[in-house]
Amino acid sequence: MSPLDRAILRFWENTVKKINIGFSRYSAFYSPLIATIAGGFLKEEGLEPEYHIANAHKSVFDMIADDTVEVTQSAVSASWTPLEKGEKSPVQHFAQINIKDGFFIVAREPDPSFTWDKLSGKKVIVDHGAQPMAMFRFACHLSKLNFESIEAINLGNTDTMEAGFRAGRADYAHFQGPTPQQLEAEDVGYVVASVGEAIGPVAFSSLAASPEWLSTDEAKSFMIAYRKARKYCIETPAEDIARMENGCFNGISQSALIDCLNAYKGLGNWHPSVEISSASYERALDIFSNCGLITKRHPFDQVVVFPPDTK
Repeated sequence: MSPLDRAILRFWENTVKKINIGFSRYSAFYSPLIATIAGGFLKEEGLEPEYHIANAHKSVFDMIADDTVEVTQSAVSASWTPLEKGEKSPVQHFAQINIKDGFFIVAREPDPSFTWDKLSGKKVIVDHGAQPMAMFRFACHLSKLNFESIEAINLGNTDTMEAGFRAGRADYAHFQGPTPQQLEAEDVGYVVASVGEAIGPVAFSSLAASPEWLSTDEAKSFMIAYRKARKYCIETPAEDIARMENGCFNGISQSALIDCLNAYKGLGNWHPSVEISSASYERALDIFSNCGLITKRHPFDQVVVFPPDTK
């Protein structure tokens, strides 16, 4: 390494600060946050990103608590679990990622005339995570379909769900993108409905962090980068986003990824406003109340704050 190269490296090390970002799941659904990392927007703000994915042994809240990450993808509903116990939420949710559910219903055959009542009496592999299940049940409710009439199969995580569907264990399946689009690309399954389309706007996925971190200059820099990445995802063709995300998702072809990104764009998942609205928050409360997952309507200001760059 030449003296000039060493000087440049020292300068870079002294001016760039590492930032750790958490994901409860890692999929194209969270492209605005992925683009913040992969699109170089954080580096423009002097932040060097590294991401960490939660697992069965360590949640995103655990990663915030032990300083594995400074900021994480989450959902406002995640904070209702401690509030239901009379505890304080360990994080504050300060920006939205998706304002609609990102799950799709996949059938064995194409069905342009699909209606939700066709799930009655059928075997359906359903994601049993708290929020995905609550949204699925509420979509059934809105469609006048009795959830109990479905044989809802729990196969665990996305990989085992996909394996089960490929093995013929159900008539339908309930997946977040881009799995449905990959199944369709292989003529294994066909997207027939969108939970997000059935429900409409709701506080689905969000960005969250500790109150202490949100008061830092680093949080403001992160938010500036996130706003740029979000605008990029809204305005940029899916083909370009897919090229940026190439290699991010194992087993997903570029064509399937493009189809997935276009589906989310078409649904309006990435709304231009980054603030979590009280209306979308109240809608999420409606859904969780309907499913009996909460016993009270937890106040907006106990969970949500303004983005750090607005303070």
